[in-house]
Amino acid sequence: MIRVAVNGYGTIGKRVADAINLQEDMEIVGVTKTKPTFEALEAKRRGYPLYTLPDRVELFNKSGVKVEGTLEELLQKADIVVDCTPSGIGEKYKPLYQKLGIKAIYQGGEPSNVAEASFNALANYAEAIGKRHVRVVSCNTTGLCRTLYPLKQKFGIKNVKAVMIRRASDPANTKTGPINAIEPTLHVPSHHGPDVQTIIPDLNITTMAVKVPTTLMHVHSVIVNLEKPVTAEEVTNLWLETPRVILVESGRGLKSTAQLIEMARDMGRPRSDLWEIVVWRDGIHVEGNTLYYYQGVHQEANVVPENVDAVRAMLGVERNNLRSIAKTDKAMGIIQGGGTG
Repeated sequence: MIRVAVNGYGTIGKRVADAINLQEDMEIVGVTKTKPTFEALEAKRRGYPLYTLPDRVELFNKSGVKVEGTLEELLQKADIVVDCTPSGIGEKYKPLYQKLGIKAIYQGGEPSNVAEASFNALANYAEAIGKRHVRVVSCNTTGLCRTLYPLKQKFGIKNVKAVMIRRASDPANTKTGPINAIEPTLHVPSHHGPDVQTIIPDLNITTMAVKVPTTLMHVHSVIVNLEKPVTAEEVTNLWLETPRVILVESGRGLKSTAQLIEMARDMGRPRSDLWEIVVWRDGIHVEGNTLYYYQGVHQEANVVPENVDAVRAMLGVERNNLRSIAKTDKAMGIIQGGGTG
């Protein structure tokens, strides 16, 4: 069993812990919190050993929430740590991970140079095999890679123009939202395009981004100039065969991100999570070699299975990306193809 520590049991960390806990070849040896919040109590309820920072132990003791020890003590029990701390914090923990000689996975909020490789399970799994420090790219980058990589492999891509219509904040985050505004990112390209190129280096992509007053999901509006003419049916069939991509139809009542989240609730998904990228089938439009489409990205959930696959790659226990993806997806109940729409 691969012994996994999760540093930061928050929005992503708690989802990663649950996903790891479902895998037959992995176990959670502990998670960390810096405050005795409801999430700390929930971690204990789920049976995850709880750890904190040395200067926070007394705070936990006074609150009546018992911890097993410190972060450093946790890391000494693990084969690998998944760092799910807030953006910019993971980089600060790297010297500790290096000192203890533990492999570490970082999230997309960290700079790409924090790691030896950025990671997407479908597109560049092999680059993470045996590495000590790997960064799972952000939710938006993951979403773009999942649909663009198979297009590039099958048809070839001349260039991509994509607009990220971004949620203002996560649903529980009251510090940055909701906002009563639409806020464009004025720097072009937005950081998403260069981030995609850390996974697919030779992809010609330009991205723009707009922040809108919603908390549920992102939506991408994508225009792809392919190397050759294709049909909408050919593109549809390709994505039906692509892991972690599902196609839905607006005519089935799935016109918006709110309805996609409601679909996830009806599917019985924990925390209403959509680990898959959702493409509107009736929004796929082709003119010659130019493809237009929209996709929905659940920012709280879609990077979670990538973290699981990164564990296997870094420890070298599975060298084939499709086998790892299949293991992860079966354990988590991830679907592909026609979805429920």
